[in-house]
Parts: sequence; C-alpha cells; structure tokens
Amino acid sequence: MNQITVLLADDHKIIRDGLRVLLEANPDIRVVAEAKNGMEAYEQTKIHHPQVVLMDIRMPQMGGVEATRLIKRDFPDTTVLILTTFDDDESILGAITNGASGYLLKDISGIKLGEAIRETAQGNVILPVNIAAKITKHINRQGRAGLSLEDFTQREQEIIRLMMHGKSNKEIAETLFLTVGTVKNYVSQIYSKAGIQDRANALLYFRQLGF
Repeated sequence: MNQITVLLADDHKIIRDGLRVLLEANPDIRVVAEAKNGMEAYEQTKIHHPQVVLMDIRMPQMGGVEATRLIKRDFPDTTVLILTTFDDDESILGAITNGASGYLLKDISGIKLGEAIRETAQGNVILPVNIAAKITKHINRQGRAGLSLEDFTQREQEIIRLMMHGKSNKEIAETLFLTVGTVKNYVSQIYSKAGIQDRANALLYFRQLGF
C-alpha cells in the first residue's frame, strides 16, 4: 500500500502527539516529521518532502501563512492543509492565497481529518462551507468579472476540467498528449484570463463558473 506522507506543524507538542496517534491509526497515512514553528516546517519539508503538511496558523518565529508561501514556492508538489482554531478572514485568505489547499478547524473529527488528507493529496481543495463562502466572496472581488465558460477555448476548458478533478500538470499532459511545458503555459494563460494566481483559488473560481 502506498502511504500518504505527512508532516505535522504545530507549536504544541501535545497536539502533535495527538494528531500522530489519530493519523497513524490509518494504514495509508504515515507521519514522517514534526515541526514546532513555520521555519522548522519549511526545513523539514526540504528534508522529508512530505506529500501533505498539516499546518497550524499561529506559531512562534514563523507562522503558518508565511511557511505555506515558502513551501509552495520551493516545493510546489507538497500540499499544505491548514488545521487551526482561527477562522478570521485574514488568516483564511492569507493561507489560501499563498497556496494552501484546505483550511480546517481543530474541532474536526479524526475520521474527517484523514479523509481531508486523502483528498488534498489527490489535488482537491478542502474547505468547510462557512470558510468556502468567505473565500468565494474574496475571489469574486479579485477575479475577472463577467467571465463565462465561453470565454475559455476548448483546450483551456479541457485543462480546467482536469484540474477540477485534481489532476496535476503532469497528469493533464499525459491525458491530453501534451508536454508538461505546454500544459504549464495553458495554465498560466487560464490564470491570467481569470485574474487568479494559484490553483486553490482557481478551483473555487471555476466552480463558481459552473465547471
């Protein structure tokens, strides 16, 4: 069985210990490292290359938003899933706009957390309804107004739909018999046309357009 590798980033050891026990009860999930602040999360990602970083927002030395930005900049294949007690707009928007693929609150059950990790590892975006509403409101302000499906070419629509199914650029290239470089160019054009800067926001934006 291929296990999903996870890095735990939280400044409270008792929470990291509890998360490790919860997650490792799942045979398909393995915790490979821990970090007590954002800088450690970045350094441990550099060493272990986890598939998913489970990241708290407020930590000493470096918080989760800045750590997410650095990790997604240097390790784009690593997924960041926020797990925190804070649901203020600044924290949510900061995390998502810097590349986080999900934002969960710590009242989530262990079963739901395991499901969320599997979903984000597959490229999907995980947001509770109340948090998704805040993000959507922000995207509607930031994205290009008045766009519809018809504003995207047939090839762009094919790529968007594959993105919506959690496909990576490499998987999209294999499906459409294109090079990865060509797919990256298309994705950049799609982002530019929509006025969106990253995949998590793009998925939410295109969901609003009906993809």
